[in-house]
Amino acid sequence: MNKTAKIFVTGHRGMVGSALMRRLKAAGFDNVLTHGRNELDLLNQRDVTRLLAAERPDYIFIAAAKLGGIQAHNVYRADFLYQNLMIEASLIRGAHQADT
Repeated sequence: MNKTAKIFVTGHRGMVGSALMRRLKAAGFDNVLTHGRNELDLLNQRDVTRLLAAERPDYIFIAAAKLGGIQAHNVYRADFLYQNLMIEASLIRGAHQADT
């Protein structure tokens, strides 16, 4: 990857996303785009597509996910799976629609 490439990291405040941010910074990547969940709902296809069309990232790293404790995952298995799949699908479709 080119050091000047625009990289969009979702879930940048989480365990995986923050580790990825540290690695990118250490490797000299400084054109990294992030949006917290209060700025962008990754389940909202229209908003995701608009953002990707406006920002045109070269790479997207998906580290965002719906998380909960052991009990929550046991009780709401389908909900967690659905929301996590929709986050991924929203980003993939948005990138395709934005031609990025």
